Amino acid sequence: MNWTIIILVGTQALYTVTDLMGRLYMRKYGFTLTAFISLWYGMYILLKIIASFGQLYVFTSTELGKSMALFGAVSIILSNVLGYLILSEILSLGAYIGITLAVLAFIVLAII
Repeated sequence: MNWTIIILVGTQALYTVTDLMGRLYMRKYGFTLTAFISLWYGMYILLKIIASFGQLYVFTSTELGKSMALFGAVSIILSNVLGYLILSEILSLGAYIGITLAVLAFIVLAII
């Protein structure tokens, strides 16, 4: 189970990094053909493919409901941490309370 958790977190980290890449580069280059034939997009697709293999491994190792709950919790945490650290996004106190409650709900779903 420990390897499954490590792969799950790594997989979700890859997905979150690609989401961040997409946001940064699509804002910079726009939704144009040149954006899709650039080096960053090739890296984006390669990381998505690697993450898909990790996700398939997790799906074969755990129950679907638990794995999706854990993917959700890790996704929310990583997205907010990267948003704060890299994009300098600061949310309201209410938003952070909501995020905390959502993560706790996903953890409870995964444990029960």
